[in-house]
Amino acid sequence: MTSDNYFSLKFESGYLVYLDQTRLPSIESYITTDDYKRVAESIKCLEIRGAPLIGIAAAYALALSQKEAYCEDVFNEAFSVLASTRPTAVNLFVALNRMKSLHDRLPEKDRNFGNFCREAMSIHREDELMCEAIAQNGADILPDDCTILTHCNTGKLATGGIGTAFGVIRRAFEQGKIKKVYADETRPLFQGLRLTSFELHKTGIPYTIITESTAGVLIRDKKINAVITGADRIARNGDAANKLGTFTLSVLCKHHGIPFFIAAPSTTIDLEAKAFSDIPIEERKGDELLRYLDKTYSNQHFEAYNPSFDVTPAENIDGIITEKGVFRYPFSFK
Repeated sequence: MTSDNYFSLKFESGYLVYLDQTRLPSIESYITTDDYKRVAESIKCLEIRGAPLIGIAAAYALALSQKEAYCEDVFNEAFSVLASTRPTAVNLFVALNRMKSLHDRLPEKDRNFGNFCREAMSIHREDELMCEAIAQNGADILPDDCTILTHCNTGKLATGGIGTAFGVIRRAFEQGKIKKVYADETRPLFQGLRLTSFELHKTGIPYTIITESTAGVLIRDKKINAVITGADRIARNGDAANKLGTFTLSVLCKHHGIPFFIAAPSTTIDLEAKAFSDIPIEERKGDELLRYLDKTYSNQHFEAYNPSFDVTPAENIDGIITEKGVFRYPFSFK
């Protein structure tokens, strides 16, 4: 029996409550806090993850910095701390800049916890609605009886709604279009194995977990009808940064004639970034590559290269699915 009875994050009674994603799928444990520094640490250590959800959490955290009383110095400090957590996910900066814009517009007497909370709630609700529209727009372009491959995690655990790429899959499944989903494990932190499998199981969608290196065989043998992923930042020309391994999937799809789609809200499109060279790529500690294999490896002298993201060139992307519609290559976001 499946049960879609979990949530990634909610704000209630002046506290932020969120699912600790580092403990999934074995333990569903929620963290409750009103400390913006605790939220910032959760974003850095991936207890909260997924570009849209990071932005939402940061907006609430910035509001929480003003819970006791308005203080401009504390607001600015909280803004800086939160902005330093994850450099690639543009949604983080969109949400923080929106909160800062509200702060700057309001007269000082109205710069209070309640007004900041309302803005954060609006950001959350808007993302939920964008997910619904993305899901429907994506489901509309998928064929019947299709098998999908997806990468990393893009569902409720990554957004304020039902998800981006996962939302497309879920909506298409509800419409009877999805036969099966392949979810690759997504090294080194196994977001596919741990999180996407968790969500697929919860929603009752048939799935199989694969290693990333298995994807090439499935795509070559035409056992996949389409690949759909999310994105953390999309440049003006359509180049898209997403979890490391996305670029490889796009190359395989292009070579073998399989459609490759990205699903993301318009807030992920960074019009200030002209192309991939303008997208900062986060590098994380090398021990993340080793600790799931054997915790003692972290104490040995291995050199590890661990970028969190790669950039898929626009020409490899058949369509970018947003709440505004499906954009096709060559991309013009207007």
